[in-house]
Amino acid sequence: MSNSSENEVESLPQIIGDKSYKEARKEEADSFENHPLDKSMVGIPVLAQKLVHTQATIIARCLPEIVRTSNEKLNASVSELNRMPKTLSSVGEALTTFMGIVGSAKESLNKIIVRGDYDEYLEDKNMHCTARLVEMLDQYSDELHKCSENDLTGNFLMDEIQVLEEAKGIQLPNFLSRTTFLAILQKKVEKISHIPVAFVDKVWTYIEGVVISVLMHHSENYHRLQLSTRRASHNLIARMKEHSRNWVTEIVQMEKLTDYTSNPEYMNDWNKLMAQQHDFTRDVLENGYVATFKIEGLGVVPIAGLRGYEQHVLLQAFDLKMRMTAYWKIVLRRLVDFMALHLQFCVRNLVNKELQEEIVQELVGRHDGAIERMLEESPAVAAKREKLNVSIKLMRESSNVLGNIMDKIASNV
Repeated sequence: MSNSSENEVESLPQIIGDKSYKEARKEEADSFENHPLDKSMVGIPVLAQKLVHTQATIIARCLPEIVRTSNEKLNASVSELNRMPKTLSSVGEALTTFMGIVGSAKESLNKIIVRGDYDEYLEDKNMHCTARLVEMLDQYSDELHKCSENDLTGNFLMDEIQVLEEAKGIQLPNFLSRTTFLAILQKKVEKISHIPVAFVDKVWTYIEGVVISVLMHHSENYHRLQLSTRRASHNLIARMKEHSRNWVTEIVQMEKLTDYTSNPEYMNDWNKLMAQQHDFTRDVLENGYVATFKIEGLGVVPIAGLRGYEQHVLLQAFDLKMRMTAYWKIVLRRLVDFMALHLQFCVRNLVNKELQEEIVQELVGRHDGAIERMLEESPAVAAKREKLNVSIKLMRESSNVLGNIMDKIASNV
């Protein structure tokens, strides 16, 4: 300690135990004089050497973990950089990359929409397409069958009697006019005609969301390509939706204007229902105290309001009702079955043919440099690539420095 420092210390009223600072220093000096020590064990150089050795020991113990962590981060960054799409340098490379993206997207769509294999989207139930389409088809069927037009017991025979009255002509009384059947059929079909059209719109909206989601995933590194594929998909599905709307409208019109089936269930059901006509007519005309009648295959129907009509009107109305009851099952089944077949055909055609052709036409067929534009990375991808390159460079430099330190430590041990 310098004289000035000693003077400053001595000027303070410091006490060490029961001794002053000056007394303690004198006692220390006497102790070293009376008890000589090995010079190699004392002194600032020795203390510095011990501190360096201690520091080196601590660094040697911690450095391997630091190196390991640094190498893990370096390897992770290198792997992430390698996963990024390579920078395309020619139109040929761009075209090859483009066809690869379209091909992989097509395969994914084939798996989730056609084959029902959703291993690529295990946690996203919205992408389990076959299951979702079956649910929508079941809901469509339920809606058709729960429509008010399927209430065959309410206001029983009154619509049939009214139609028969309006269709009367100069003819034999026991002939059932086909016009009456078609009049009721058209009325019933008209009241459910909005359901198939709404279902078509719902399904194609869902399909469009799935298709665009898959395409965006497979082209996520090419923003301009995403814009083109999204536009192509939207335009194609809009046309397919319009085609389905026209198709289902035509199907509904056919059901309204024609009445035909070769399904034997129609005759079987009609015969079973007609077998109860005699008992029904008897209860209406002869059993005035009976208010309802149970028709097997149809349910309990009110009959008290029918007692004012003549027998031949009741017979014709009952026959007409049972024909419509048996035939209406066929109509609803056709609307569901044809819809399922139509959608399966259209979706398969979309995935296996139409979509790829539309996207290729959008990018290649326009001859306005679309493929060349795909060479340009999006700003986000370019920024990410630059960030990774800088990070990798710095971490490699750090690894070299750490390696040199470890070598020096090892050589001094």
